[in-house]
Amino acid sequence: MSGGQICGKLKAKGVKRMSKLRYMWCGDYLIPDLTLNAKDYPPLGKYGRMRGQYLREHRHLLYSTMLLGDRLDEHLHEIDAAAQKRMDQMMRQMVETAGVTEELKAHDPMHWVGEMNAIKAQAEEMVFEELIYS
Repeated sequence: MSGGQICGKLKAKGVKRMSKLRYMWCGDYLIPDLTLNAKDYPPLGKYGRMRGQYLREHRHLLYSTMLLGDRLDEHLHEIDAAAQKRMDQMMRQMVETAGVTEELKAHDPMHWVGEMNAIKAQAEEMVFEELIYS
């Protein structure tokens, strides 16, 4: 290597090209020239982060495969959107079924808050089982 350049592209002479990867010289070492497909995703929500943590801690192979295949971010965003949609849908249904109304909110706010918290906890448990921890 000459004059100040630390890493350079691999030259064809004397080195075989292995599979479809390109390599570059860094000093005396050949380093794979890897790049990620840059996709501009919005920040992950609560459920996407929980799914990512679950995969990282309990499903190592699936996590690694998705990460190396550049599919992890897309998967986590899909799960986050699906979980949020499912939560909204279940909350509406469960509020109707339990009879928790705006009238109750005006008459007895503490009871209304307790009912809504219980409904949210039940809905989240179902979303966790269906989408996050499966």
